[in-house]
Amino acid sequence: MKFVKTLGLMGLLLACGAVCAAAPSEADVGSAEETVNKVRAAARFLHEKGPSAYADFNQKDGKWVWKDSYVFIYDCRKDRMIAHPMRPDLVGKPILQITDNAGKYIFKELCKAGNEPRGGWVEYSWPKPGAGRLSRKISYATTADISFATGIQVSAGIYDEGITLPELAKVLERMSDPAKYPAM
Repeated sequence: MKFVKTLGLMGLLLACGAVCAAAPSEADVGSAEETVNKVRAAARFLHEKGPSAYADFNQKDGKWVWKDSYVFIYDCRKDRMIAHPMRPDLVGKPILQITDNAGKYIFKELCKAGNEPRGGWVEYSWPKPGAGRLSRKISYATTADISFATGIQVSAGIYDEGITLPELAKVLERMSDPAKYPAM
């Protein structure tokens, strides 16, 4: 009897360990602050390098991919995906008609949010890299100032089931105030 209890306890511990190992740690999940920083850094990079920098954003193992997130570039005016490290099949394709499972026009909303003075957040369903299922994604979008190009936007998102859009707006407000969040 004692052997059966011990064996059962060991099985339970192994099962718990497997679940904990399968769950992403906080170190593997991108934060709202990291997302805003990466998007703003990408916009600066594009401003400095121009369209020749687009290829850097298509690299799955490049510097614009981190933790469970990545930067993607699109042209709202020309209705085209410019760079996407996880979905190269979207590059060069029209984007404004893309909807999530709820019928939300993802890129129409991103284009609208990205045109706000500080950029903005958009919530939608999208496959999380490596998860194999749809997840709640909230992306930050902003306009990239590139010579001889208009309508170019930069985005990246977080996969978070609990954070609210008002909380993300506060993060953006705080990060847009140089007195509270000095430039990097």
